[in-house]
Amino acid sequence: MADITRRLGWRHLRGAPTTHIRHHRAGRLVHDGPGLSFWYRSLTAALSEIPVDDRELAMTFHARTSDFQDVAVQATVTYRISDPAVAAARLDFSIDPDTGVWRGSPLDQLSTLLTETAQQHALDVLARTSLSAALVDGVAAVRERVGAGLAAEPRLPATGIEVVAVRVVALRPEPEVERALRTPAREQIQQEADRATYERRAVAVERERAIAENELASRIELARREEQLVEQRGRNARREAEEQAAADGVRAEAEAARTVRLADAEAARSVRLARAEAEGAREVGEARAQAQEAWLRVHADVDVATLHALTGTRLAENLPRIDSVTVSPDVLTGLLARLGGTDARERA
Repeated sequence: MADITRRLGWRHLRGAPTTHIRHHRAGRLVHDGPGLSFWYRSLTAALSEIPVDDRELAMTFHARTSDFQDVAVQATVTYRISDPAVAAARLDFSIDPDTGVWRGSPLDQLSTLLTETAQQHALDVLARTSLSAALVDGVAAVRERVGAGLAAEPRLPATGIEVVAVRVVALRPEPEVERALRTPAREQIQQEADRATYERRAVAVERERAIAENELASRIELARREEQLVEQRGRNARREAEEQAAADGVRAEAEAARTVRLADAEAARSVRLARAEAEGAREVGEARAQAQEAWLRVHADVDVATLHALTGTRLAENLPRIDSVTVSPDVLTGLLARLGGTDARERA
């Protein structure tokens, strides 16, 4: 939409670079071109605004294949107005001089023209194609046919329209038919998935079997090595026992020899000691005998009174020490009685 400014009965129009402005005054073309800016009077001006940029037209329509199946076609047509003068002459692109708004709906007319033309060519090619072929190659076939049909359509150049590109976005059957068509493919995919699962499980089982065999072989090898280890330990234990027995035998022989030597030495020492004790006893006995003999010889020549005195002295030496003597009246009476009896016997 053009930008229009009011100033004291005058109007100023400023167009965009992508819009072509045509200004007629009194039936004469005053301004003609894209992106114009000029002053004008609204009472005497006839303005047309034609867009010259590329525009996208999305369309959706239904068609029927050769096997009487409905399909939905989604396409997009890119077009531009290549001849603004022809387009302004064929379609109503006039705008209000005061507001800049289109008086009609020229773009809707262009959309209808392009949609009907494209739909005509798409229906023509799909009507001779089966559903399965349309789903496989229908997109390319419809795009080529619609593009060729629009390029050969004489009304479009006569209207100043140029088709830039044609794209077919999708070509889809009815939902029920689509589900029915998907079922075999889904079943096949499921079968492929199941087969892959079974193969994966088989591979896993085979790997587990190989792992189990490896573990069993490892256990067997470990048991064999443990058996060798036990045998080696037994041989080592027997060798150690034999060496220990030999050492104990050598030790016992040495201990026995040492015991024998000690016994011999003890016996010799005992013999020597016995001999020494016997010799000492004999010498002591001889000395005692000689002393007794000398004592007897000495006392043989001494008188009786001297012998009694010596005996008393010897007896006194051997008696225990007496610190005090207590004489009771009974003992004293007895002693006196004995002394009296002794004196009477002496006097008698």
